[in-house]
Parts: sequence; structure tokens; C-alpha cells
Amino acid sequence: MESTFSPKLKKTLLVTIRETAIERPRKRSQSNNLLRCYCYWALEELEEYKLIKLSVNSRGHVSAGKGRVGKHRKHPGGRGLAGGQHHHRTNMDKYHPGYFGKVGMRYFHKQQNHFWKPVVNLDKLWSLVPAEKRDEYLSGSKKDTVPVLDLLPLGYSKVLGKGRIPEVPLVVRARWFSKEAERKITEAGGVVELVA
Repeated sequence: MESTFSPKLKKTLLVTIRETAIERPRKRSQSNNLLRCYCYWALEELEEYKLIKLSVNSRGHVSAGKGRVGKHRKHPGGRGLAGGQHHHRTNMDKYHPGYFGKVGMRYFHKQQNHFWKPVVNLDKLWSLVPAEKRDEYLSGSKKDTVPVLDLLPLGYSKVLGKGRIPEVPLVVRARWFSKEAERKITEAGGVVELVA
């Protein structure tokens, strides 16, 4: 909800709040409380209010939720994951098993591109054909040509045989095909082409 306060009135409000809430924090008069309640909804858009909000909410509570004098220490358990193998060991073992230590052998000079083999199933093949072309071929209006689907530029290298494909010829190019995928494509009148 946008405020209807003019810039001049906003400034006046802010000055009043500064005087009542910041400069005289110990004097908690009834008028002070009423002023804060009355102006609360208008204060949300005043940037300075965001800075004083936390401290104002803690007024009247002697230690502001930090315990009695001297008890609000800094980082008694250490920062972050400190002590994961020492004084926080039970927590790490219970909620984060396997966080510390190693398992298995190292693989020196592992080249990830040798293991690149993203797969696509048969039932997704036709969704990779552009929509306008797909409708032409599936409706049977275009019978003189066959769509050619090169999967490498689309980010796939292997075709798996899950699902069904329509009985429409399709030329599929990829590096690898499963036996089931090859069988289903050829049965539908399509062709499988292996590319490097």
C-alpha cells in the first residue's frame, strides 16, 4: 500500500521519531508509545526506520535477549564447522555422516570428456524436431522427404530404447544406439546413422 505522506510530512515524522525513540531511549512515556503505534505503518518505507527497528523492539528488556551482564560472548563453539572432529563430533557423526575422510582410489589425469555420454530415449526424439516441421511429418502431409535428426548439436550422444515412436520414417544420427533403440527405429521405417 502506497503512503499518501508528502516528503515534508515524512521528514517531520522522522525527526519526531528520532527524538522520541533514539535520543531519549530511557523515557518510555505513554505518548512515546502512542506515537510509535500511530506511525508504524508509515515508517515501513522510511529507510532510517529499518536501522532502528531491532534496537527499538528490544527496549525495556534489560539485556535485549542476550542474557545477563557479560554473558553474550562471541563464538563460544567456534566459527562455522570448527570442531567437527572434536567438540562437535557427535553432531557431525549423527547429521553429516561421511563428511570427513576419503573412500576409494584416486584417478590421476581424469579427462571428463572421455566419459561424456548424455542419453535420450526414443519417446523424446520427436520432441527434438522443430514444432512446425514435426506437425507436417506426423500429419502425413509431407511424404516426399524424411526428417534428419542430428543429436550431437542438440547435446545428446546415445539413444536408448524406452518408449514408442510413431510409424513415420526418421533418420537419427548419434554416436551410440542401444539394440532396442536401433530395432524400433528401423521397424518404424527409419534409419540409424553412426557419427563420430
